Amino acid sequence: MEPVRIGLKLSQQNTDVAELRAIWQVADEGGFDHLWNFDHFAAIMAEPVLDVLDGWTLLGAMAEATSRVRIGCMVTGNTYRHPAVLAKMAVTIDHLSAGRLEFGIGAAWAEIEHDMLGIEFGTAGRRVEWLDEACQVIKSLFTEERTAFDGARYTLSDAISNPKPMQRPYPPFWIGGRGERKTLRVIAQHADVWNAPGGEPDEVARLAGILDAHCADIGRDPAEIRRSVQVRYAGDDEALLRSASEFAARDIRDLIVILSPGQARAHAEAAAALVPRLHALD
Repeated sequence: MEPVRIGLKLSQQNTDVAELRAIWQVADEGGFDHLWNFDHFAAIMAEPVLDVLDGWTLLGAMAEATSRVRIGCMVTGNTYRHPAVLAKMAVTIDHLSAGRLEFGIGAAWAEIEHDMLGIEFGTAGRRVEWLDEACQVIKSLFTEERTAFDGARYTLSDAISNPKPMQRPYPPFWIGGRGERKTLRVIAQHADVWNAPGGEPDEVARLAGILDAHCADIGRDPAEIRRSVQVRYAGDDEALLRSASEFAARDIRDLIVILSPGQARAHAEAAAALVPRLHALD
């Protein structure tokens, strides 16, 4: 069975650079396997006018501020950038971090951000179709000398994208989402890791079973896709250990510990003390 890996996430909303840097240090020195931010232009689950810093710019700082922990954006909103632009950004971060990038991407869901920036929102189904195309484009740009692509959403003609990522063939693709018919199908096709945004262990396990079925339909071994979930932590050690154990028992082997701003450093240090126990879960 795959070992349990533990991530740490402080989204750059309603926080400041000093707190973010403190969390990066704890993640790098505290034994965490990966370190995350998010990708939004307006605050979510709160008043949208709260301060939000850019996720991909911060990944460059995270690459320089850390030396061991793997870094990524949980998850990038595909609609916000052309996939060729995103591929170039990702390669840059992969080189800055000496090959420590985890490439997180999803279809995007925050309608307010699309409305205020004049970005086409489309339907949920269309956004998943755009995500499918984007994954094809980005993987080609990561691996091929030239990329030609003629899709419904994206068109590339003899496109060059150099250098290639340090990680070969490319950084692991983490794709977030839970749509049973289309999203999990795209995840089956393109993901190295599936990220469930949250939910009870039995529900995440049920969705994992649907992912397995999509893998079977396309002839892919479902064991090639690790499964991950995000869990919020506010200092209750036993609750975190219990939740992690329940997910691990259902073969959800990557746990991303979400922190809230304000007390994030204290909670990160407390979670770091639990990392050996979390790594030891069966």
